[in-house]
Amino acid sequence: MSIAWFFTPDHERYEGVRPFHIWMLRVFYFLMAAFVATAAWRTILTHEGPWDPTEGVVWCLWATYPTLAVLGLLHPLRMLPIMFVTIGYKMLWLAVVAFPLWRTGALAGSSAEETAQVFMWTPVLIAAVPWGYAYRTYVKWGMNTSPRPANERASTRRS
Repeated sequence: MSIAWFFTPDHERYEGVRPFHIWMLRVFYFLMAAFVATAAWRTILTHEGPWDPTEGVVWCLWATYPTLAVLGLLHPLRMLPIMFVTIGYKMLWLAVVAFPLWRTGALAGSSAEETAQVFMWTPVLIAAVPWGYAYRTYVKWGMNTSPRPANERASTRRS
């Protein structure tokens, strides 16, 4: 078996997505669950006193999406919306919080610096997403016909 299979679209198992993307997604789902979820749940479970409402929303979000990412280990393509949320909020935060601070020279040494350093890895997340599949599934899907179960699509192809 050559390494080429890792970069060859797999039409039988992954709807034309390369195994490379499947395994990258699994790595990121695992990292979300192992690091973000555990830190968020630890914070939630050990918090004392009333929550600031906005801070409470942040910690609840950070506990929920990476906990759901565990499902992505088994079904990486079905859980792509979690990747979209992750990429979206990180890129938005970089644009509206970190960039203005950086532009004025105030990011270094600020409370946002550590978060900005972590979020700067977002292009790696972007590279892990099979964008062709995402387009076919989430954009083009609604333009052509009504959705059909996978077994109907397979029987149509055999005809």
